[in-house]
Amino acid sequence: MNIGLWIVQALTALAFGQHAWLMLFRLERARDRLVWMRDVPTTLLRAIGVIEFLGAVGVVLPAATGVLPGLSLVAAAGLLAIMVLAMAFHLVRRERPNLVLNLMLGLLAAIVVYGRLAIAPF
Repeated sequence: MNIGLWIVQALTALAFGQHAWLMLFRLERARDRLVWMRDVPTTLLRAIGVIEFLGAVGVVLPAATGVLPGLSLVAAAGLLAIMVLAMAFHLVRRERPNLVLNLMLGLLAAIVVYGRLAIAPF
């Protein structure tokens, strides 16, 4: 089960890292494709990108190095909180397709949180 959780942690880091990259370095391109990003200030989008990047790194790095591995759990919980807030944002705006993506990303983070708390703690 530990290997399965490591795979989920890696997938979580990759998914959030890709989204953070988009918000930090490809913002104008993302705004062309994603309507909701046009209505959110650039500084907020960049802040979300930094938080998601730090969360992506935090889901894997502390556990992989053995230095404060509990921080991986905290990072996953933080990413889950971001996805809950994102779902609320998109629900208010009636953007159903975005809810599905937020739900999938939130589910990855939730699996890491539950798995590292109850199934295979560090």
